[in-house]
Amino acid sequence: MTRRVELIFFNDKKINRLLDTGRYRNIMDMNAGLGSFAAAIQSPKLWVMNVVPTTAEKSTLGVIYEHGLIGIYHDWCEAFSTYPRTYDLIHANGLFSLYKDKCNAEDILLEMDRILRPESAVIFRDEVDTLIKVKKIVAGMRWDTKMVDHEDGPLVPEKILIAVKQYWVVDGNSTSTQ
Repeated sequence: MTRRVELIFFNDKKINRLLDTGRYRNIMDMNAGLGSFAAAIQSPKLWVMNVVPTTAEKSTLGVIYEHGLIGIYHDWCEAFSTYPRTYDLIHANGLFSLYKDKCNAEDILLEMDRILRPESAVIFRDEVDTLIKVKKIVAGMRWDTKMVDHEDGPLVPEKILIAVKQYWVVDGNSTSTQ
């Protein structure tokens, strides 16, 4: 998917109204490209960390900086230093296809789980086969998911998976054996 199309999709007024509800403050784009996801967000209340993977074909961090956006290089096979922040929304466009032969999807998803606040969301955009694998893993992490078609229709091989990390605690009736 081209970044221009992504910009049009996320520039939709409905998406900006959803993001401007106060529920989201700290947002991360894990595969920022040119920073169009952050540029499409119109609310001054939101803070977006644009991450350019070190394995990306093109180094686009300079473009992100030229647009006045915040960004960093990172290898998602390694832990991400989040101090002092956690995130309310993560956007991961093509991230798992990019890292398919470099590290395990489980490791990236566990890192996402660590940096994401409970009851926060992730928007995955990737090939349908990749997203089916991701959906299976995050279901084991007790995340709620919904897969939807690409905005250009159901015949496009890229899909969108929306996942919400649940807030859960151990049942109070549980007892431990000593």
